[in-house]
Amino acid sequence: MPRFLRLIINIVVLSALLLISQQVWAQVWRPVRGGIPFGISGMALIEQQSNTLDFLIAHDNKQKNQGRLAIISIKSKNQPEYFPLSWPNNIELPIDLEALTSVPEKTKFSFIALSSSGKAYYIRLEPANKTISIIKEFNLPGIIQGNNFESFGLQNIDGKLVAIWGHRGEGEQPATIFWGMFDLAKYQITLAGYANLKVPFPSGKVRHISDIKVDPVGIVYITSASDAGDDGPFQSAVYVAGYLGLRGNKIAWRQNPQLVPLYRSNYHKIEGMELISGAEGGVIVGTDDENLGSYIYIVGGSS
Repeated sequence: MPRFLRLIINIVVLSALLLISQQVWAQVWRPVRGGIPFGISGMALIEQQSNTLDFLIAHDNKQKNQGRLAIISIKSKNQPEYFPLSWPNNIELPIDLEALTSVPEKTKFSFIALSSSGKAYYIRLEPANKTISIIKEFNLPGIIQGNNFESFGLQNIDGKLVAIWGHRGEGEQPATIFWGMFDLAKYQITLAGYANLKVPFPSGKVRHISDIKVDPVGIVYITSASDAGDDGPFQSAVYVAGYLGLRGNKIAWRQNPQLVPLYRSNYHKIEGMELISGAEGGVIVGTDDENLGSYIYIVGGSS
C-alpha cells in the first residue's frame, strides 16, 4: 500500500477515534456555563423527581455585576438548564461564596451558604418564581486569621443537628476539619472539635478540602482540587474522610487513616459536591474550571 494512502487511512481512523472519545466524554461531563463567573463553588439538592434533579449552586464571585446563586436543572440525559438568581437588594452582596448545604428536616427549600471568610447566610428559596430571601446572617465560631473556608455541611445525626466545615489548606499546609452542634433557633454553632487532614492526591498547589458533605449515618465525604492557573491543568479527587457520631451528648470524630480516592480527575477542578440517593443517584460533583467554566458529573450514577 502506498505510503500516502496509508497516511490518509491513519488520519481518518485517528479522527474517528477522537470524535468518538469526545462524544463519550461529553455524555459523562455535562457543561453548565462557560467562563470564570460561572464556576460552581458549592451545590445543594433542591428537589429530586422522576428523571429530574434540581440544584442550588454558588458562584465565588466578588464583583457587583456578577451572580452569586443559580439553579441548575438536569432532566434525564439532557444538558443542564441554568437559571440565575438575584441577590436580595436589602442584603449586602457576599464576597466569595464557597459552600452550600440544605438544612435537613427543616422547612423545604432552606439552605445555608458560606463565604470563604466564614460568614454564613440562611437562605429560603422559592423555586416556582426563582427568588431567594435571606433569613439570617451569622459567623462560624473560632475563626482565626488565615482561615479560608471552602466547605460546609449539615446533617441530622441521632436527633442532633451537626455542622461540619473545612479550612481548605494548600500544598504542605493541611486542611482543618471543624465540627459542632448547630442550634438553628439561635443560628449558633458550638464548636466541638477539629482535626488536620492532607490528601495524597492531587499534589502541588492542592486544596486538601474543596467541599464537604456528611450522610445520615455520619460518613463524611470530601473533595480535593488543584490547578496551575486559569487555564489549568486541573486535578481533583473524592474521598471518604472519616466518620461523625455521637457519644452521649458529644460529637466523636474518627478520621480515615488511609485515604482512598473514590474518584479522580486529571481535567477538572471539583469545588462542589452533593450526595444523591436512589437508583439515579450517586456523588454528584460540580467544577470551577476558571476560564473553561463549569461542568457537572455524577460519580457512580447514570451517565
